[in-house]
Amino acid sequence: MDMQAILNDWKQNAHRHEDRNFAFLHRLKIRDERPVDRAARQLHEEAFSIIDCTQCANCCKTVSPLFRKDDVRRIANHLGMTADDFRAQYLQADEEGDLHLKRLPCPFLGGDNRCKIYEARPRDCAEYPHTQKKGFSSRTYLHAGNTLSCPAVFYIVQQMRARHRGR
Repeated sequence: MDMQAILNDWKQNAHRHEDRNFAFLHRLKIRDERPVDRAARQLHEEAFSIIDCTQCANCCKTVSPLFRKDDVRRIANHLGMTADDFRAQYLQADEEGDLHLKRLPCPFLGGDNRCKIYEARPRDCAEYPHTQKKGFSSRTYLHAGNTLSCPAVFYIVQQMRARHRGR
């Protein structure tokens, strides 16, 4: 499958498969985590060998990362701002007190779909979409939600579902 086919499949089917993907991801919790993590890492590598994020950047257009204190300090310093000024200009706290962007798309997304603060970007952005991390099956809600915003996550989950059906 090439990148355009993956993008088209995601655009046409992500919302249609939302409930099925959530149910599948939820069922993974009862399995041995090691083979699930191994499969997820393999599919993560496969997906990102095909997909060029700068051709999509939907995550930067539709999802706000969580900004931790160290992210705020690092990015503010990178931009030559104080942490307080950075928070006031770009961030807002949610009901739990977590800091997120005030508005989307991300103000640091360039017209070429590249991050203007890539070297200093938040940890959530650097680790996105979290499919390569240990504990894949414990992130049901995260991955299910990300199938709607990231064609790579949709591809990974669809491939996992297809492999599961083949057993």
